[in-house]
Amino acid sequence: MTHAAPSPPVTSPSALAVNSAAKRSVALQSMLAAAAMTSLKLAAGLFSGSLGVLSDAAHSALDLAGATLTFFSVRVSDMPADEGHTYGHGKFENLSSFGEAALMIVSCAWIIWEAMLRIVRHSVELRHSIWPVLVLLTSIAVDIWRSRRLREVADRTGSPALATDAFHFASDIWSTLAVLLGLGASWIGMNFHIDWLRYADPVAAVVVSLMILRITAHLTRETVAVLMDEIPAETRQQIVREVEQVDGVLAVEQARVRRSGAAYFADLTLALPRRYTFEHTGELVRAATDAVHRALPRADVVIHTVPRQARAESVFDRVRAVAARNNVSVHELSIQSVHGKLRVEQHVELDETLPLLQAHDFVSSLEEEILRESPEIDSVLTHIESEPATIELPGENVVEDRRIEIALRAAAARYPEISDVHEITVARAAEHIHLSCHCTLPDELTMARVHEIITSLEDRFKLECPEVYRVTIHPEPVTDNTR
Repeated sequence: MTHAAPSPPVTSPSALAVNSAAKRSVALQSMLAAAAMTSLKLAAGLFSGSLGVLSDAAHSALDLAGATLTFFSVRVSDMPADEGHTYGHGKFENLSSFGEAALMIVSCAWIIWEAMLRIVRHSVELRHSIWPVLVLLTSIAVDIWRSRRLREVADRTGSPALATDAFHFASDIWSTLAVLLGLGASWIGMNFHIDWLRYADPVAAVVVSLMILRITAHLTRETVAVLMDEIPAETRQQIVREVEQVDGVLAVEQARVRRSGAAYFADLTLALPRRYTFEHTGELVRAATDAVHRALPRADVVIHTVPRQARAESVFDRVRAVAARNNVSVHELSIQSVHGKLRVEQHVELDETLPLLQAHDFVSSLEEEILRESPEIDSVLTHIESEPATIELPGENVVEDRRIEIALRAAAARYPEISDVHEITVARAAEHIHLSCHCTLPDELTMARVHEIITSLEDRFKLECPEVYRVTIHPEPVTDNTR
């Protein structure tokens, strides 16, 4: 049995539209900023001849490529699910992060190669100027602004592409500082004739490249993990703990979680007591879904339920479970121990239009299943009752029959526990006479004794009035009847 419980939206549709617009807006701003800084750094690097500045310009070019990928990825990832992409388009953001990482690796390889050539050939000639310094300081200010802005929107929308860019641009600040340090060291080496400081610029370029590779390795690990449906173990464990606390869940037999962009999908299989009805199971599934949302608010949840035997299941529970499995209702269930052997007596309601032969075969099969399920049971006796399947049309609306009422009160007077019989209604529907009444009994009387008294009253009354087809007695406590 499978129940698909849709996750309640964390935000309203209008709020989701606002989040989507915010993602596109900040991605566009980041792309324009990357384009501006790439142009300025490239011009400053060519003017000064600084490999460090050129490496930072190459880094910014990668930023531009990554920001462009991010801009288009957030547009695609916000597209709704369709027949070809039933889990939505969220993983397009993760693919864009993967593409950005590949570009960063190529750039690092070129920068390190060029730096090593300059060091080996001793071809380090810089034209020092204030302009590269101003460009790099501007770059730091821009990176601080956009990393904060991207992080703010990423935290609000859960976008992995924006979070990647925010992390990337925050680390760019340190790489730019390394380039500035290289420029400053090379200037000191040139003006104070310290030869080994002449190599500070290519060394700074190598440092920047190594920092880029470190960032790339981190981004690649995260991206591959998402594409491989990997999630932190503690996330799954927290979900399992929350669901296991739901009253009625016997066990979480399976829990799978995957991520697609900003969205999470949780698929759980829960073991529930097999005696639970469909309505009870549905309520429990909703409670389990709420429990998942406490651990993972944005999750789209699907819960499968399987019936299992509870550890504290009694013989009565096992008999009822067999009946429920065969889609019949059982009442008047009793189990007696006779000479150390258990004997089951039960009443089963079957369709009133069912032929006797089919009804008997069904009940025989039901009894055999109960015996297989509970070997400690020696025999089963089933009383077959008809389950109403048609609506009876009334003949006369309400028939007052004084003789029937007197007979009922006389029968009730034989039971000292019954203090009052009231709201007696005698109705005639088609060829049948129905009687209903309310019966007042002591507050402290157990339900077993109440049932015994009412059943005995019905039997005694029908001996006096056999023409009455059905008797319905509603028991009431004395306290309730005196309010």
